Amino acid sequence: MNDREQAWGLLTEFTQSESLRKHALAVEACMRAYARKLGSDENLWGVVGLLHDFDYEKWPSLDDHPYKGNEILKERGWPDEIRRAIMSHAEYTGVARDTPMEKALFACDELAGFITACALVKPGKSLAEVEPKSVRRKMKDKAFARSVNREDIVQGAADLGVELEEHIGFCIEAMKGVAQALGLDGNAG
Repeated sequence: MNDREQAWGLLTEFTQSESLRKHALAVEACMRAYARKLGSDENLWGVVGLLHDFDYEKWPSLDDHPYKGNEILKERGWPDEIRRAIMSHAEYTGVARDTPMEKALFACDELAGFITACALVKPGKSLAEVEPKSVRRKMKDKAFARSVNREDIVQGAADLGVELEEHIGFCIEAMKGVAQALGLDGNAG
């Protein structure tokens, strides 16, 4: 039950927002890339990335997300490994990030959103224009993408045991593979 088609179906059932769907695709791309790098199950990690926020549009409060999603996944027979990873991506759940997959999800979630924001302010709205150094500079601008938690980005890279700039570059490259689906290939408009 870690089938990408089923995961996409679940995501689109609960998430109508195009930007949230694109966020899921961005995190999925980063997770798949890390799974390849670490010799892990690419499909499993991708599904976790795709589903991590599937309940957020309907239940965005800290009291509900990702708890409601976890209940739905359990009811529908999704494995504990997937459910636990998704629960661990939110600091406030108290679910520790113990596995490389759980650490990667936390590390990729906020960063994928921030990289997307960085690409959207480029003249061509393209990931090809985004460099790790420019992402680092934008992180210092508290007014830019203010909802993105910079501390989570820094902590996520540290927990993965990767230098921040290397992590940023790795995620940019991973997202370039799905740039067209994200609308960040320079052909938007």
